[in-house]
Formats: sequence, C-alpha cells, structure tokens
Amino acid sequence: MHNSNIPSDTEVPSTTKLIKSTILAAITAGVLLVTVVMPAEYGIDPTGIGNAIGLKRMGEIKTSLAEEAAQDAAKDAQSAVVVEVEPELQAVSEAAPTQSHERQVTLAPDEGTEIKVKMAKGAKVDYVWETSGGKANFDMHGDSKKLEIDYHSYSKGSEQKSEGTLEAAFEGNHGWFWRNRTKEPLTIILKTNGQYTDIKRY
Repeated sequence: MHNSNIPSDTEVPSTTKLIKSTILAAITAGVLLVTVVMPAEYGIDPTGIGNAIGLKRMGEIKTSLAEEAAQDAAKDAQSAVVVEVEPELQAVSEAAPTQSHERQVTLAPDEGTEIKVKMAKGAKVDYVWETSGGKANFDMHGDSKKLEIDYHSYSKGSEQKSEGTLEAAFEGNHGWFWRNRTKEPLTIILKTNGQYTDIKRY
C-alpha cells in the first residue's frame, strides 16, 4: 500500500530558498527598524522617511515625555528624603519624657528666686503659678551655656497668677524668676507638665 500524502522532492523548499527567505526577513526587519521603529519610538531618523510620514515627531514627543517623567521621579525622590529627615529633627524635641512637678517657694520682702526646666528646642511645658496673696514681679526667660545665650525673654510683668505654655526657642534652661515686692512673705506655687529633663531652683 502506498502513502499518497508524502510530498515529492519538488514540493519541499530547498536549503537555498530557506536561506534567501531568512535573509529577506532580516533585511525587512532592519528596514522597518530604521524607517519606522527608531523614528516612532526614539525620534531617531537616519533615512528621513520617518520625518516625511510624521513618525519622527511622534518619537520626539515620547522621548520628551520620558525625560520629564524621569525628572519628576528624581524630584519626588529628593522630596521623600526631606520628608524622612524632618520627622527625625522633630523627634529631638519629642525625645524628652513628659513630666509633672509642683514646686513651692517662700520669699521674704524684696527676695527673689528662679526655677527653670531643662528643655530641647521646640519642647513645650504647660505651667501655672500662683502666689499666696499679693502680686509678684516675674520674668519668664531662657539661657543656654552651650549656645552662649545669657538671656532670652519670653514675658515679664507683675501678677498674682499666671498660666500658659512655654515653648523652648533653643536647647537650654527655661523658666521663671520672681521677686517679692510686698511687705510680707510671699509663697509661690509652680506646677509644670511637659517635655523637660530636669527642674531646678537657682
């Protein structure tokens, strides 16, 4: 029995034809690369054909958009670095534990004293102080040996009671000076609550 489906030698492509077809396909691909792909994708047009049919302009637009996207990505990366650093700087002022204290001092007539808390820059302390009777002259201020700051004023005046929030303008000691200008002994009670590492009477 004979198999009639087996092709004859004349129907099978020869090796020469296969090589020619491969070379033709490679040439065609190369021509398309130079005349179509390069102008359309990269704006490169060595033959001028891409410019004639509008593909070069398309490629130039794509390249320009890609460059802008890369620049935007670089800017975003720089911004991300800043955002990551700033919380670390802020954490310096938040590193101190929150503390609460109550201090009481009694001043003879014309006697003065001060109480200060040690704070990082940007740290905050809520305070309230009150005398046992008359008004006391006060001066709320700060100083820093490390920064060579002898005196930085926050507020001053004469009150029987004062309260608020003290925010440190720099790293150092910040607090209150009182002087009793009455003719009788005067007791002052100070209450503090906030971010500081030490409290001391001077």
